[in-house]
Amino acid sequence: MSRNAIALAMTGASGAVYGLRLLECLLGAGQQVYLMLSGPGQVVIGMETDLKLPGRSAEQEEYLGALYGAQGGQLRVFGREQWTAPVASGSSAPRAMVVCPCTSGTLSSIAHGGSDDLLERAADVVLKEGRKLIIVHREMPLSVIHLENMLKLARMGVTLMPANPGFYHRPAAITDLVDFVVARILDQLDVEHTLVPRWG
Repeated sequence: MSRNAIALAMTGASGAVYGLRLLECLLGAGQQVYLMLSGPGQVVIGMETDLKLPGRSAEQEEYLGALYGAQGGQLRVFGREQWTAPVASGSSAPRAMVVCPCTSGTLSSIAHGGSDDLLERAADVVLKEGRKLIIVHREMPLSVIHLENMLKLARMGVTLMPANPGFYHRPAAITDLVDFVVARILDQLDVEHTLVPRWG
């Protein structure tokens, strides 16, 4: 059922906890997830968390699947040059893709159709097939280049969601701030959750 899957890509921007928490919530909600980790993304996971992520995709799949209680086949992890992955073809395009966290470099590559690795190709496929693409940018300040790339993608129908947590729910811990952002992403994906109380 690859066309009902959600593709999740994590790049080397700070904020690995956003992507990992999103992965946990998607798997917990019974969603099939296709995960792509950039090389810098794996480095950042090692810097910002206590996870000891293996180097190979198959081992990452086993490790993360066990960590987050994935069912058999629910989580697939693909390498950067695994061109036989379903996400590389429009005939198997996922229903949505999230890049979280997203670097400015990845933002640029997607905006200009680079497709130099599987992550960029997957985003290109989602765009050309008219599926939902969500970019959770996590860098500041923003230059004119970044803003122009964002505008270009917004005009293509991409949902741009900078990782800007709110404070009206009185967060007491970092996890509350992370859940605020992840909750908004899940809303965009039409995935039910109870991470934060609804406004009003």
